[in-house]
Amino acid sequence: MKYGLVLTITTLFFLAGCGSSEVVTNLPPEERFAKAKQLFDDEDYLEAINEFTVITLQYQGSSVAADAQFYLAEARFMRHEYLLASYEYQTLKRNMGASSRVPEAQYKLGLCFYNLSPKSRLDQQYTKKAIDELQAYVEYYPNDARVGDATEKIRELTTRLAKKEYDSAELYATLDYHKAALAYYDNVIEKYHDTEYAPLSYLGKTELLMGRKKYREAKVEITRFLDRFPNSVLRSRGDKLNEQIDSELKSLPSVNDTTSGGASNSSNANLLRTN
Repeated sequence: MKYGLVLTITTLFFLAGCGSSEVVTNLPPEERFAKAKQLFDDEDYLEAINEFTVITLQYQGSSVAADAQFYLAEARFMRHEYLLASYEYQTLKRNMGASSRVPEAQYKLGLCFYNLSPKSRLDQQYTKKAIDELQAYVEYYPNDARVGDATEKIRELTTRLAKKEYDSAELYATLDYHKAALAYYDNVIEKYHDTEYAPLSYLGKTELLMGRKKYREAKVEITRFLDRFPNSVLRSRGDKLNEQIDSELKSLPSVNDTTSGGASNSSNANLLRTN
């Protein structure tokens, strides 16, 4: 991974520069870690990163290796270097899976992508990645202390994805690209049915079908809305649309009438041919 290459090169330069410091270099791993941790606690994150990096490379099998890897990720997180921090958290998970730091590392990995997640109108790659990592945390560590916060963030991010789909539907509806608009409304309804944009999508789809005089299809959608969201704050709007649809349907010939009329016309045509 490219971030690993960057980190390795940086570390080699650092080690070369510190080779003359015998006092620091010869410290046992526990003391070296204590020194690095003090730098971290003093919010000297850049120097802490250098120290933790040395420990992870020189003392990989030591008792402080996992903690050093964790705090290396934490220092990058505190510097808002979220992509680099995500790499370090993943390294801890991958190489030190038995460490007690792994649950928190999984949670913080999700937070890295959460912090990188942009507004709904922009590309949502990091939003989806954040949901995946936070969901993994909730599933693997359901009793961990941060599950409630992770669940809330998943809900927030899912709503952001739903908003992007809904906004696209509304845009296409405004531009009279009806097929595309209906597809996006359906995406919201199917994928994000537990967000606030699901009832809005039912109503948007209903209104679009009404505008195209497809009242029978509109009736199906408004009925689903009323059944699934009986207590919605949008209920009054839904009731009005339902009344309008019923009024329009009364003025339409029934399916049986249409069929009978077609059969009658066919019979008349046959009689004319016979005569």
